[in-house]
This record gives sequence, C-alpha cells and structure tokens, in this order.
Amino acid sequence: MKSHHNHLHSSFTSDNNNSIIHLNYNHRFTKNMAISPQTFPTTKRPPSESSFISPNLTNFSLLHSLLHLTYQIGSLNAAPWCRFLLNKTSSSTIRKTQLLGVVFEELIRNSSSISISTTLCSNSFVLCLEEMYIVLHRIKTLIEDCSNGSKLSVLMQIETVADNFNKLTGELSTLLDVFPIQQFSLNDDVLEIVHLIRKQCSESKLLLGEEQVNLRNDVVSVLEGIKREIVPSQEKLSSIFEKLEIRDSSSCRSEIENLQQEIQNRSEEQSKSEIVALIGLVRYTKCVLFGASTPSTRNETLRRNQSLDVVVPADYRCPISLELIRDPVVVATGQTYDRASIKLWIESGHNTCPKTGQSLTHTDLIPNHALRNVIALWCREQKIPFEDETVTVKINGGVTNKTAFEATRMTALFLVNKLTLTNGSFVSGSQTLEDTNAVVYELRVLAKTDSESRACIAEAGAIELLVRFLSYEVGSQHPSLQVNAVTTILNLSILEANKTRIMESDGALNGITEVLRSGATWEAKSNAAATVFSLTGVVAFRKRLGRKTRVVSGLVELAKCGPEGAKRDALAAILNLASDRETVARLVESGAVQMTAEIMTGMPEEAVTILEAVVKRGGLVAVAAAFMGIKKLGKVLREGSERARESAAATLVTMCRKGGSEIVTELAAIHGVERVIWELMAVGSVRGRRKAATLLRILRRWAAGLDGGETEGFSTTNASSVSASTTVVVPTTTSSAQ
Repeated sequence: MKSHHNHLHSSFTSDNNNSIIHLNYNHRFTKNMAISPQTFPTTKRPPSESSFISPNLTNFSLLHSLLHLTYQIGSLNAAPWCRFLLNKTSSSTIRKTQLLGVVFEELIRNSSSISISTTLCSNSFVLCLEEMYIVLHRIKTLIEDCSNGSKLSVLMQIETVADNFNKLTGELSTLLDVFPIQQFSLNDDVLEIVHLIRKQCSESKLLLGEEQVNLRNDVVSVLEGIKREIVPSQEKLSSIFEKLEIRDSSSCRSEIENLQQEIQNRSEEQSKSEIVALIGLVRYTKCVLFGASTPSTRNETLRRNQSLDVVVPADYRCPISLELIRDPVVVATGQTYDRASIKLWIESGHNTCPKTGQSLTHTDLIPNHALRNVIALWCREQKIPFEDETVTVKINGGVTNKTAFEATRMTALFLVNKLTLTNGSFVSGSQTLEDTNAVVYELRVLAKTDSESRACIAEAGAIELLVRFLSYEVGSQHPSLQVNAVTTILNLSILEANKTRIMESDGALNGITEVLRSGATWEAKSNAAATVFSLTGVVAFRKRLGRKTRVVSGLVELAKCGPEGAKRDALAAILNLASDRETVARLVESGAVQMTAEIMTGMPEEAVTILEAVVKRGGLVAVAAAFMGIKKLGKVLREGSERARESAAATLVTMCRKGGSEIVTELAAIHGVERVIWELMAVGSVRGRRKAATLLRILRRWAAGLDGGETEGFSTTNASSVSASTTVVVPTTTSSAQ
C-alpha cells in the first residue's frame, strides 16, 4: 500500500507541474478543422496548497473533512451552462462523490466500535484516506474552474476537461480497489453503495455529447471566417451565445474579464494569442447582438471617486506619462520609466533621456524588480489592480493574431457606422443622446486596449465624428458624452500615427481646447489636458500648440485650480510645452510662474521642474520675482524629495549664471545653504551632486569677490522687489490666440 501511495503522490506532483488540467485532446472530433482546439490549452490557475497536501488531522477528523468535502462538491453541481457543456461528465463525477459521502458518514457514525477504531489506526487505511482527500479536492477545484471561468475557454477545450474528469474518476477507482471495506462491520446498504461506486468508477468512460462538440466547432468556424474577413451572421452568433447563456452586455463584459484572466495564467504565446481572438469575438458579438452600453451608474461613480481620491506617489509615476509605473525599467542614465512609455520614446527616434536630456549610451532597458515589488504592494494596499489592464499579444516578433485583428476591425467599423447613424440628430432627444453616449463609450473602451484597436478606430473615421461631442453645448446637456468623447480621442492619441490625424482633423484642436477651458467636469478637463500632453510628444505639434494662447492659458488655469489628478495632467503638458522658447513667453504671460509658486508646497517636484525649464528659456526675472528672490527654491533644496532637490539645484545654477551677482547674493543669504549643498553633494543623485557642486563653486567665487555669473541681455536690478505681474523680457512673437 505504501508503494502504491508513493506512486499516486508522485503522479499527482507531476500533474501539478503541468497544471490541474491535462492537455491531451481527443482528436476524433477535430481532425478536419482548420483551427485545432489544441491551441486553447486549459487554464494554469494555481490551485490552493490543500489540493496537493492532505490535511494534518487525526483520523476521525480526516473522515469529517472528507465528508465536508463531498458536501461542498455536491453543492457546486456546476453552473447551468457548465452542466450543458459537461452534462454527463461532471454530473457523473458529482454523483459518485455524493455516494462516497454516505460511506464516510457511516464510518463516522460507527467509529466508536472496536473493530472500526482499530482499522482507522492502520497506516494503509490512513494513506488511502489522505490520497482520497487530495483527489476529491482536485475534483472540487476542477468544477470551480469550469463554473467560474470563461465559458468559451471551457468550450474550446471541452475534450480535455472531460478527459480530466475521467482521469480523476479513474484515480478514485484505484483508491476504492485498495479500500479495506471488508474490515468494517458496515450495514448491507452501505456495502452495496461501495460496490456500486467501485463498479461505476471502473467502468467510467470519456462522456461527451455530440451537441457540445458541434457548438465548439461552430465557434472555430466563426473564428476561421473572421480570419478570412468574413463577417459572421447574427443568427450564428446568437445561437452560440444563447447556448453558452451569454445573453446581455453585462455577461459579455464578465466573459471578457474571465478571458483576460486566462491570459494572465498562461505562459505559451500561441495560446495567449488564441484567447485574444476569443476576446475580439466577444467584443464584436456584444456590440452586434446587445448594442453599445455604458457601465452602471454605481460602477462609474466608484471609478471616478477612485481616480480622484487616490494620489499616486511621485516615485511611482513615470516621468513621461505621469501614470502609475507598471513595468519599471532603468535606462543608461539611471532614470526609471515605465517600459511602454520609454520604449515608445526610443522607437520614435529619440536617443536622449527624457528627464535629464542626456544622450543614452545604449538603449538597453533593465527591469527594476525592487521598485515593481514596492509598487505592487502599494497597489494592493490601495485596492488598485496592478497588472496591466489590457493585454496585447504579439506572435513571431510582432505579427498580430489575424483573427483578433479582423474582429477588432469589424467591431470598430460597426461602432463607427452606428455613430454615423445617430450623429446627425445627437441633440434631438435624451434617448438619442443615451444611444450615442453608449456607442462613444464602447469606442473609448476599445481604444484603450491596444495599438491595433486605435488604428482601426481612426481608420474607420471616428475622430471626425467624435469632435462634434466636444462642444460646450454637448457638455451642458450630457456631461458623460463629452467625457467619453474626449477620453476616446485621448486613447487614440497614444498611437503616433493618430496624433497627426487628430491635429489635421477639422475642429479637433479647437474642440479639445474648449473642453480644456470649459469642460463640463473635471474629468473632461483633465483628459483634455492629457490629450494635449500626448500630442506634444511630436516636436512640430508642440510648437503649434504652444502658439495657441487659449491652450496655454487653459493648462495654467487647470494646473492652478483643478483637483490633483487634473493638475498633474496639466503640468505634464506645460512641461512639454516649456521646451520651446517661444512658448515659455506665453507661459509666463499666462501666469505659469505664479501658478508654480501656488502649488510649490503640495507638488514641489512638478513645480520646480517647470521652473527649471522656464528659467533655461528666458523666464528668469519672472521666476525671481514670483519666488521672493530664491527663498522658496532654497527651501525645496533643503526639504524636498530627491527629484525636487535635483531640479531645484539645476534651476538655481541657471538663475545664478544668468542673473549675476544679485541672484547669488540672495542664495548666499539663505541660512545654512552651504550645509544643504554639501549634503546634496553627498547623498543626491548623480545629476543632483553635479549641480550642487556647481552651486558651491558659484558661491565660493562670489565670496572671493569674483563675478557671480553672466547675464544674458537683460537687467535683474531689484529683481526681488518686482511684482509677480512684471512683464518679462522675452522674444517677441505674433500671438495665435484661438
């Protein structure tokens, strides 16, 4: 018995290494199919430890645990749709475990007798019970996986799942063969049940109905058709989804979420790709059969509250996107970015570090595992999902799954055509507004998924239609529609090619500007600012946007008055615009320097970084005036975060060099400034130490009576007494106010 136990346990451990569910398919049903269901291997969700290790209990407690486990399995009885897919297999296995429960109950009832007590203490019997516990727990896990997971995924691997039920039944049969039932004084009815279970388990076969296999083949046929750009009929889709009991938008969303979870649990790229194809099919079917829909009011309110309440720490935000870093990587300069953002930056032709401006000696991206773990921990504490919200699977070095792409293209065309039909009368009534909003929301969600979706939506002509919903009129009548429209454009702008489409679309820039300045909600304004930030990723567009006074002033006003999330979006756009000298003039005129003074306490890093850019490009006098000399910068140098201190040091260096001895005098007058500079030289970043050393050198030259710096064509006399509204001397340009 012991060797038999070891053999079973070894076999089970091997199963664990490969997954709960085996990957052996019955090819009788699939030999002539273009897409083999083998491309849809079963989930690799890790089961609980109790699936592999028998409980450390007394013998009587072990019997109680087994009885409780049979009750749990009986109560599951699989979901209705799962009973349709596995009606014979799962039901048969559940019935056998329920009969086993009768046996365990009888053993517990008679456990006080001497003969049974003696048998319960035997090693062979204990080992048998332990193995039985493991097998029953695996049956429970398998049923839960089938009932709670993706319906399409179970369908696509129907033979494999049925085979696993059959194999687990076979393991029960083996255990029952060595079960020492003859040593118990059980009544005839229970003995008859034991013999019945033995007989049923030993005669167990792979039970799979023809209807289920035909349904799976129908799905494969639809996927093949989509791959060949054949639009599936609504009748066919309706038949498939009705049998799977996916009958409304909500159940479609749940199915998509379950499929996305499947991707997270898989390692093979090919199987991930096929799951993405299924997601594309569900998205398309959702729109075609059940129409576009918006999330429930409760979920939307919860999402907005979370976005407003949760403040992401500065160290956890990517310097490029200002979003939460999900895959931190370190570049050659030692700066950390989110992989997707820095990869897009490099692929766009840049060879410099976005934060420091230094040339990259190489473009290798080194994963920062320590920071990723810290961010993941913080996300768990804040109840924020940390894994990527969307999954884009590439095969063979970048070729997208053809079926998934065609499904996405069909979905985009369907939604844009739907939007075209409702667009002409979008203000005629509340029902039309709601219908339009639902379509725009679906486009918003689709545009968030991946680059292929963004390309398909833009190519279908969505941008020109979305522009109409950015107006003040729409925002006042239906704020949600305005939010969804500007957010869809934001999502589309992530794709480099779409930036040009947006800038060239009639009225798009004016519409985004209107939302930025007078949007119906803070969310709309924030996403308009984020769109401007995205568009400024192209240098030519950065200059064009910087010439529009309404864009610049709108960003400054939002950064001054908006909630923190909106402030960050506006500040990111301002920082990009500040890289152009002409735009700096408009930023100063629009009050950007005064704005940074107001937010300095709460957001020192962002404020000082913008000041650094402004000072470099001609805004020295305004900075000196607004910051009461340089005292506030000195405070940041002493008390700020590492990034803020680095930017403060760089700003002070530029101010001292351009402002001459009067600026240096103000710096030297700050109490303990040399000690602070020495400290930064000791513990700061590489750039921070370098700037601190330069500052110290400037102070030493000033103390020795040497020139404190070089002016650049304008006087800083009495700069500290100049009001914040003083006109700064900057290059004169022709305003392009919109």
